Amino acid sequence: MLPHGPGSAPKVPATAGQGEVPAPGGVRHPVGGHVAVAGGLAKTGLTYAREIGAEAVQVFVANPRGWATPAGNPVQDELFRDECAVEGIPAYVHAPYLINFGSHTEATVEFSVASLRHSLRRARDIGALGVVVHTGSATGGRPRQEALAQVRAHMLPLLDELDEDDPFLLLESTAGQGASLCSRTWDFGPYFEALDAHPKLGICLDTCHIFAAGHDLTGEHGVRQTLDLLVGTVGEGRLKLIHANDSKDVVGAHKDRHANIGAGHIGADPFRELMRHPATDGVPLVIETPGGKEGHAADIRRLKELRDS
Repeated sequence: MLPHGPGSAPKVPATAGQGEVPAPGGVRHPVGGHVAVAGGLAKTGLTYAREIGAEAVQVFVANPRGWATPAGNPVQDELFRDECAVEGIPAYVHAPYLINFGSHTEATVEFSVASLRHSLRRARDIGALGVVVHTGSATGGRPRQEALAQVRAHMLPLLDELDEDDPFLLLESTAGQGASLCSRTWDFGPYFEALDAHPKLGICLDTCHIFAAGHDLTGEHGVRQTLDLLVGTVGEGRLKLIHANDSKDVVGAHKDRHANIGAGHIGADPFRELMRHPATDGVPLVIETPGGKEGHAADIRRLKELRDS
């Protein structure tokens, strides 16, 4: 493994077709949100998406805080897939939070494999473009390299199971709590190397997480420098999705607490700059902010205003 720190990670070439999403009406940055789907993916999830003005959606296909792997409803799957295709809505699945391929507990790793395989299969069923998974941590006081070797042993086979038309696996870094395996942009380098820079591997960048981890998006050129570091680490075309969340805490706080757009320590302007960087061309933005339907609709309107300004 390479040493950790800025400039230490390998540059990974982009793969064909990365970053291409069915944007509604040719929108450069589709803006949407994570939607609840209890009651049906299409019936509940897409109805809510329309009510908040979402141009992109993210869903759970299992309890995010459990290990269950439900089969899903074929009728709702087909409706969701077809309606997203007709309306040009890119869809994504967020895998359960418990997944951790760096865990020192054998049972956790086994459950993580089954859970992520389920999320990838269900994402294919509903026509989702990617599955977001947290990069995990090295628990039990184990060395980082040992945890990354375990990531390789158990996650790489799942990537190898994917066909060209299957969803991408999108790595989401954390806010840097504990023994996180990936929190700063350059941490993606060793993670990608452990997974052979697999062509089905991509990035989901969470603005709150990366800010909390220490990347100051508010400073002069802060957004540009952060995205340049990311591209320099993993290569062009690997950024597939953005979780657009403001932060309730200051930069470098290592706290994952989301705020509404413009109401936190990141503020509104960095989101405008984010959408102007070439690395984000065609990449959807999905909010995971508080406030219920009213707050979600307001955040989506705000991001659209920033996009169009």
